Amino acid sequence: MTRVAATARSHDLESGAGTLLLDDGSLLTYSSDAFEAGRLRLLRSGQRVVVDLGPDGRTVTAVTLPGFDGP
Repeated sequence: MTRVAATARSHDLESGAGTLLLDDGSLLTYSSDAFEAGRLRLLRSGQRVVVDLGPDGRTVTAVTLPGFDGP
């Protein structure tokens, strides 16, 4: 597992999925499962987050806040 910093770009309140911008400018999407794994209730655009990536380095497995003990 790799943990990286990112910025929330969008978050859909209904589906729980959204998009993130990594610090290198790469765009990643996350599923509602990844959002739920981070134990967050909501996320706003522009918010800094910490992202856990799967073995492929592109699949988001959890989204949480810096300093928050996520999964």
